Amino acid sequence: QVHVVESGGGGVQAGGSLRLSCAASGNIFSINTMGWYRQAPGQQRELVAAITSDGITNYADSVKGRFTISRDNAKNTVYLQMNSLKVEDTAVYYCKWSGLRSDTWRHFDEWGQGTQVTVSS
Repeated sequence: QVHVVESGGGGVQAGGSLRLSCAASGNIFSINTMGWYRQAPGQQRELVAAITSDGITNYADSVKGRFTISRDNAKNTVYLQMNSLKVEDTAVYYCKWSGLRSDTWRHFDEWGQGTQVTVSS
């Protein structure tokens, strides 16, 4: 199995910062992509940022210049640094890991349980 655990959510005022962390553990042979998604009430889940094992990043237009995704391969952890937060960034944030399992040699996509980020005006 592969386990993914997020941490770091909470409440912050507009203009503030938060850092989310997401650690993966278990039967992991290799990681292809790590991504952060978010889902606001009544909205579809959307990609916020993603990073490949080679360090190539991709961001939603709405967060470019404000959010930074990074990863620590040795710790199997991915981070999302969120600066200049806006009220519209309020959502449940999920991380997703994609890679190859070491026990079954099959591809996996594993989601975390989600962490709430609330930005107040």
